[in-house]
Amino acid sequence: QVQLVESGGGLVQPGGSLRLSCVASGFTLDYYEIGWFRQAPGKEREGVSCISRSGDTTYYADSVKGRFTISRDNAKNTVYLQMNSLKPEDTAVYYCATRCWVVVGGYWGQGTQVTVSS
Repeated sequence: QVQLVESGGGLVQPGGSLRLSCVASGFTLDYYEIGWFRQAPGKEREGVSCISRSGDTTYYADSVKGRFTISRDNAKNTVYLQMNSLKPEDTAVYYCATRCWVVVGGYWGQGTQVTVSS
């Protein structure tokens, strides 16, 4: 069974940090570039970050550049999103997918909630 499972979300104060994980099962993750997306209440799902198959190349949305870091460990079939200096506007459900930037197609996880609030 092909599956992506996100974890690591939670409630954090502004300025805090979280590390999200995306674990793949049923397929080999290193066949794909992987994207992180987020969807805030009442808003469209948007791309946050993308990492190449090898992990050598990474991309970020302007809104998270300098604060978020994407990485991958293909031996563990896992992609990470380290989120620092979190802001209330980062509050959203975060998803990983075998897609970058385009919100259709590919395999998707079920999402993990991130709430940034004091």
